[in-house]
Amino acid sequence: MAVPLKQPETKEQRSAASSLAQWTRKVGAALGGPILAVLFALIAGAIVILITWPDKTVDPFRNIYNAYTTLFTGSYGSPIKISNTLVVVTPLIFTSLSVAIAFRAGLFNIGAAGQLAVGAMTADIIGLTYTSWPSWLLVPTMLLASILAGAVWGGIVGFLKAWRGAHEVVTTIMLNWIAFYVTDYLISSPRFTAPLGVGETNALPDNATLPPVVNYINQFFGTQLNPFLYRVDISILFALIAIVIYWFITSRTTFGYEIRVIGQNPKAAHYAGIPIKRNTFLVMAIAGAFSGLAGAVSLMGQEITLSLTGFSQSTTGFDAIAVALLGRTTAIGVLISSLFFGGLRSGTTDMQAIAHIDPNLVLIIEALVLFFIAAEFLPVLRRAMPGWVQWSRRPTLVPTASVPPGTDLTENGNGDAQNRVEISDLDKEE
Repeated sequence: MAVPLKQPETKEQRSAASSLAQWTRKVGAALGGPILAVLFALIAGAIVILITWPDKTVDPFRNIYNAYTTLFTGSYGSPIKISNTLVVVTPLIFTSLSVAIAFRAGLFNIGAAGQLAVGAMTADIIGLTYTSWPSWLLVPTMLLASILAGAVWGGIVGFLKAWRGAHEVVTTIMLNWIAFYVTDYLISSPRFTAPLGVGETNALPDNATLPPVVNYINQFFGTQLNPFLYRVDISILFALIAIVIYWFITSRTTFGYEIRVIGQNPKAAHYAGIPIKRNTFLVMAIAGAFSGLAGAVSLMGQEITLSLTGFSQSTTGFDAIAVALLGRTTAIGVLISSLFFGGLRSGTTDMQAIAHIDPNLVLIIEALVLFFIAAEFLPVLRRAMPGWVQWSRRPTLVPTASVPPGTDLTENGNGDAQNRVEISDLDKEE
């Protein structure tokens, strides 16, 4: 009996299989580092519980299980818990996008906290000054003003970096404290402070606030959900729109391509004629705009008032660094990482009340995640560090694209040959 021969694969089938394999490798490379970082951090957190748990007669592994299950259920165990988590996640998304777009350009933006403070204070000043304006005019004005204020605050860093050579790590830290002290001064000034010297501003009027999402759900579906329990407001929708805008800027525009070139190889960017100074300024201005908007939505959707030392004690601007690193500065990565870190913050109450675990464990986990993920961003961190901190050994230049035999790759003193190879291969990375 004749055995049918196996038909050879067509060119289209081989191409599809190759594309699938390439996509699988790309996804694995993108997710492998963050997933391992989270797993290692959770394992290290479990070791901390084992060491510090006072009652050694209780099964320690049961304690670890209770700690992590209550942490998860306290964050996403019910619709109310999810709503509370999204309240934390919303400003974290904005500030993480701020840090992420700066990382794309090889810049280390530690100024998200200060930019957030400036944006919130600007929105508060407008909201408390023009109380007679209708909501449809006052709310957009406050949001746009916060965006502009954050952009100006971030643009100062970009200007000093591009035209004066000032390191962004130093300038952002200094501007953070300038923003903290200036906002504290304004909060305690007679024009904005609440009566009886309570150390906070007057509450925003209703026409200057963002409504809860449940108001629209109740209206559309005829439900009776309590807005005091389901606290998330419509700014979560603004955060999702901001993620789409960030993705479009970084992945579908010439500007996004240019800042990626600048971040990966400034010499290649200069050789290609990319305006490095202008783009450095624009990147930091956009980063500041994202963080400024974070401050406005936090005020208008949840806080209603600003309190003394509130900005300097807030961790949102600094958590954004870990979120951006864990999300690999991608739009979807920032979204998932924000949900993870926001869940850690939101679930600490239940973890402490039910499992009797110190809430500082969450801070340990966050720090360990950042520690484990930072090793994959050493090139970016190295460029961001001052010259006296960097190690002197320079890596060997290796071509990143196939080069025809006989091609001379000898540098001309400016690394132009290497730059010609690298810049031609940048489009293939995303």
